[in-house]
Amino acid sequence: MKKRSETQRRKTIAKASMSHARVAPRKARLVIDRIRGENVTQALATLENITRGSNSIVKKILQSAIANAFEKDSAVNPDDLIITEAQVDKGRTLKRIRPRAKGRATQILKRSSHITLSVG
Repeated sequence: MKKRSETQRRKTIAKASMSHARVAPRKARLVIDRIRGENVTQALATLENITRGSNSIVKKILQSAIANAFEKDSAVNPDDLIITEAQVDKGRTLKRIRPRAKGRATQILKRSSHITLSVG
């Protein structure tokens, strides 16, 4: 039987998610991997200092998860909250066409992602 990690043992109190976020999943995962398993206050400080385009989206989702935790239980201390689950899934891809030389065309893929954060 495998041992569970510290983040898997904690109970999830609240969740927040965003569907069809206009950021590529690969770029969002770079930010999510930095804050997975961290304390909420440390994660917010980390998101303030990251210079990636997706950090503002992830920060809003994290703040929403914190607010959802307070809505469920007003006695929750934000210093005790830890990110228990953080995942980025692939969303729909918008396909656009850019004209090229000699009458050809190139396809542009505008990717989106589904981001889910849980705190506990």
